[in-house]
Amino acid sequence: MTIRVLVADDERLVRAGYRMILAVESGIEVVGEAADGVEAVAAARSLCPDVVLMDIRMPRLDGIAATRAVIALDPAPAVVVVTTFDLDEYVYGALRAGAAAFLLKDAPEEHVVNALRGARDGVALFSPSVTRRLIETYAARASGPADPHVLCTLTPRENEVLAHVARGSSNVQVAAALGIGETTVKTHVSRILMRLGLVSRSQAVVVAYETGLVRPGRGTPVTRSG
Repeated sequence: MTIRVLVADDERLVRAGYRMILAVESGIEVVGEAADGVEAVAAARSLCPDVVLMDIRMPRLDGIAATRAVIALDPAPAVVVVTTFDLDEYVYGALRAGAAAFLLKDAPEEHVVNALRGARDGVALFSPSVTRRLIETYAARASGPADPHVLCTLTPRENEVLAHVARGSSNVQVAAALGIGETTVKTHVSRILMRLGLVSRSQAVVVAYETGLVRPGRGTPVTRSG
């Protein structure tokens, strides 16, 4: 199945560069471009892409607000945010808003392709160790929901799965650690997102840190009952 991609960046040469990178990839098609956040939301609504490659800092509407608006669409595309710095408060905001992953602007071409495929398929976060470091940096000062009671809707097993996901583990790694099948892990992740009212794994990771289920540093899970 072809992945339909919308490229949103305020620099024309950057958009052209992504087009060149993706033009030679089988199974990926750039269906449109946007020069700012307002255009990105409008294009996502009209073109129905599978993934939006979203610059985090754009005029008129920044990548955080644009991500939030795009995620609210039906159907909602996945969003991969792009930034110059790997520790960026704006990126953290976009992950909280529902972005599936993020890319550095100087990322190798294969990373761009892998991030788009992973976002479309809803698999493990791209560069999980970097994403975790980003989340650890900003979670402590977040103003969003941090009430640990939000996790009471999860079963003990779902809390375990969430803790492993927050440490950057892939579905395969979670399955191996817990002695369950990969399909079972996927089912648990889907239920976690549904129970917590989330749309992406990245949001689940943010919640895990903000509620204290996983502590910054070693990513040690906190045992919970219920």
